Amino acid sequence: MWREVVDRTGANRAWEDRAAEALRRHGVVAYPTDTLYGLAADPRSETAVLKLYRIKGRPVDRATPLIAASTDQLRECGATLTPLAARLSAAFWPGPITLVVPAWHGLSVAALAGGLTVAVRVPNHPVARTLARLAGYPITATSANRTSRPATADPDVVAAELGADLDGLVDDGLCAGGPASTIVDACGDRPCLVRAGAVPWDRVLESEGPHGC
Repeated sequence: MWREVVDRTGANRAWEDRAAEALRRHGVVAYPTDTLYGLAADPRSETAVLKLYRIKGRPVDRATPLIAASTDQLRECGATLTPLAARLSAAFWPGPITLVVPAWHGLSVAALAGGLTVAVRVPNHPVARTLARLAGYPITATSANRTSRPATADPDVVAAELGADLDGLVDDGLCAGGPASTIVDACGDRPCLVRAGAVPWDRVLESEGPHGC
């Protein structure tokens, strides 16, 4: 596994080339987000997603969430945001809220676990957004840990636990940590809480006025 430290001055951007190449080759790369470290793979590639699942020990019947560089990237790859998803994304992205929306053509069966929806967000972290931009497509965003272990904000923990299996690690130091992203089902007309997290549910409901479920 290679490990590249992010140079915020921009003088050394080696991590960008190595991470983009690893994703093109169906690899799995650990990277920082605005909450915890995640694992990036190309969700269009059955090979890459199944490799990610093996690394995590994740059951194949659990879909994997995605991170996008922007809402424009989502639209460019064929995603259709419901009116509710469009409102919530405008209110909370970039940030730690994940929206469940209808899946679009091109995603692998493994990434969707055979389902018809996908969970996606635009994070408030420049490295994560850059990685999705370099990939030219949203990337997977499941946490960088074994399924039996807690998620982590520490790249040293990622290296110790997963280093033998990963293609690479983009090291930007400690993430902010705290709760994982809040997951909201935005397929219908009203928001439905799937998982409590970094964005309080009250804030989500307030953004929609009196609506909710």
